Amino acid sequence: MTAPATAAPPPSVAQKITDRLNDVLQPIRLEVANESAAHSGHMGDDGTGETHFAVAVESPRFAGLNRVARQRLVNRALADLLAGPIHALSIRATAPGE
Repeated sequence: MTAPATAAPPPSVAQKITDRLNDVLQPIRLEVANESAAHSGHMGDDGTGETHFAVAVESPRFAGLNRVARQRLVNRALADLLAGPIHALSIRATAPGE
């Protein structure tokens, strides 16, 4: 008798952020840091969750856009995650050569 197949664990919030920003922004550089442990106890978080993130992204899509427009692009790409598991998101968005 064979053991039943187990489903793969769902992707982490950090992986969802990475996948989404790669799809939407086609970045040259993307760094996603889970900073949740530094906020242990905040909003009931025990530091083991995925609630606080810092994103550094360099994308040609940001060329000619001001800081607010760049952040809006990132926020739009992550809207459902910002409404759910993400409590805080720090964004550093640059165009190539900046």
